Amino acid sequence: MHACTESAELGLYTRPAYNLSREDSTHPLILVCEHASRYIPDALNNLGLDDVAAREHIAWDIGALQLAEQLAQTLGATLLSANYSRLLIDLNRPRHAPDSIPAQSEIYQVPGNRDLDEATREYRRQTLFKPFHARLQTLIDERLANGQAVRVVGIHSFTPVYYGQPRPLEIGVLFGQATRYAQGVLDGLGEHPLKVAGNQPYKIDPLGDMTVPVHGDARGLDSLLIEVRNDLLRSPEAVSRWAAYLAPLL
Repeated sequence: MHACTESAELGLYTRPAYNLSREDSTHPLILVCEHASRYIPDALNNLGLDDVAAREHIAWDIGALQLAEQLAQTLGATLLSANYSRLLIDLNRPRHAPDSIPAQSEIYQVPGNRDLDEATREYRRQTLFKPFHARLQTLIDERLANGQAVRVVGIHSFTPVYYGQPRPLEIGVLFGQATRYAQGVLDGLGEHPLKVAGNQPYKIDPLGDMTVPVHGDARGLDSLLIEVRNDLLRSPEAVSRWAAYLAPLL
């Protein structure tokens, strides 16, 4: 695309857009971790953020990749995970959503995303966003063509304090049309002493989400997002505990 060749970021994204593990798994579950990485190429200077902010939840979902990897290993399931920070482009937002490439995330200004020209926006879409979602679509297409069952689950984490307000919730199960699947997961989690709720701390919005509406609901597939509070994912033991809760339910 001509616009891409004019981007000042041309050639910066040398890592693959995603990692894919257990591609040939026969387990019906495809795990997705759209916010797995905080990596931003050095040339972009953390998009103007200081080192502390660039390691915060605005750049990635802390602990989400470790939980997704543990679930994938336990179940022998396929995992597709992002290789770049969501601050460059959010893989769980439609391409033209206002916060797809955020100039501000919660209380943090993101100077490197301010006043971006359309060529650079399109270059990020073509280089980072499009390959990720094309690969997920192909994974689903191939399995459906082979008559396999498919479920799609995104693994996320959320910050324990949001705009200064503490969040007592420990885990949320976000869903659109997959009400039966979601209720089974909620019921299973409810058997443990956990603070759990459906469609909290966020709700699935077809105008603001990608994985569930596009790859799940629009294709008639069971699809969820799992949100675990990130202070509960700060050690290998904690990650294993959450994986043990979730694996039998997914």
